[in-house]
Amino acid sequence: MTASAIRLRRGFAHGIHPHEHKNLTADLPTQRMPFVSRYVLPLNQHLGVPAKPVVTPGQRIRRGERIAAPGAFVSTSLHSPVTGWVRTIGHHRYPGGRFSKAIEIEADPYATQRLEGEPPPDWHALSPDDFVSALQDSGIVGLGGAALPAHVKYSLREGIKIKYLIANGAECEPYLTNDHRVMVERADRLLRGIEILRTRLGANQTIIGIERNKPDAIAILNRQLWPNQPVRVVPLRVKYPQGDSKMMIKSLLDIEVPAGLHAADLGIIMNNVSTIAAIADWFDTGMPYIDRMVTVSGPGIERPSNLIVPLGTPVREVLRYCGGLSDDTREVIMGGPMMGTPIASLDAPIIKSSSGILAFTATETARPQEHPCIRCGRCLEACPYFLNPSRLARLAKSRMYEEMKRIQIMECVECGSCTYACPSGIPIVQLIRTAKRVLRGHKQG
Repeated sequence: MTASAIRLRRGFAHGIHPHEHKNLTADLPTQRMPFVSRYVLPLNQHLGVPAKPVVTPGQRIRRGERIAAPGAFVSTSLHSPVTGWVRTIGHHRYPGGRFSKAIEIEADPYATQRLEGEPPPDWHALSPDDFVSALQDSGIVGLGGAALPAHVKYSLREGIKIKYLIANGAECEPYLTNDHRVMVERADRLLRGIEILRTRLGANQTIIGIERNKPDAIAILNRQLWPNQPVRVVPLRVKYPQGDSKMMIKSLLDIEVPAGLHAADLGIIMNNVSTIAAIADWFDTGMPYIDRMVTVSGPGIERPSNLIVPLGTPVREVLRYCGGLSDDTREVIMGGPMMGTPIASLDAPIIKSSSGILAFTATETARPQEHPCIRCGRCLEACPYFLNPSRLARLAKSRMYEEMKRIQIMECVECGSCTYACPSGIPIVQLIRTAKRVLRGHKQG
């Protein structure tokens, strides 16, 4: 498929157009946040089985040293973001409010905090299994929000041939601009990661999908491509949730990934642009995943910023570095406004999936009065997965969970388009999210 043919695709059906609010940070260069004295590293910062500690309280550790090993195949390593000492291994508050086992580290105030890691793995010489194992050792997860350990996508079933490698640079959530800054400031790292993965996979073509509201990123990446390089930068319509993997594939390739299948089953692998840049860092320098690029924004932030933040840094310290919260702040969210999670305590740490810290005032957090469903169908028109959100919400209120399962509730990605579109103020996605949690509990029980 030629680049011109790709550009003629119509995109995906349904979706919404929320206000972007990216102007607060889109043009702000990324800064590195200073080190603080205390870090908390939860062991379950990824999908799958939590990591297992390989250090003990009182032990001195160096920046980049592995402090927890993968607990299973769908798990990944955890590394220290600083040189210092392990203080405790116990339960600490997770951003969502629950308590989770974590390693607490005290930074050495006299250390240079220079990374002195092991030599990087030779990605050229690794067997397919060793390449997957090396990625697992890096601690890298999908940085688009899901936090699936990065190596899992590259453990391919026998007979699978990858035709397309897609770099997802949509960043469709309002306010967030950290992926944007990666493409602008670290385009060389992104293209290097693409070359590593394309070579390893033997992919026929690589596509970087970027929404058109990032013209500087599109221009910079196009300038850095060499002639005849099998990589194409494709501008995409600005629409939420363009960054969802199935929506991106539909927009770029006009291919629908059926329920129950993975993109790899169709010869497609997709990674977020920040994930790919981190993979380049690992294989070129041996730097494990210990720093997170975070957008700090929203009406309640005194000094919006794009920051490189060591994992485990308390949210409170990040906000303090950005000038603190305004007096009328009512809610702080980790992630984007559509799919993010309200932070229960400002002492909760930055984790691998922390794409943003957003502070909202009473104006943004005011909950609309809920009215009965008027059967207008706007949630159906908004849902990119062609589900029936209003029906799912009614079933959730009636606790008819098995019926919800029958009409494919587990296909919902909780993008929030339905709630955004609902004129009756019904918290549809919250009802669906709660029902899915109950169903998962039944399955585990």
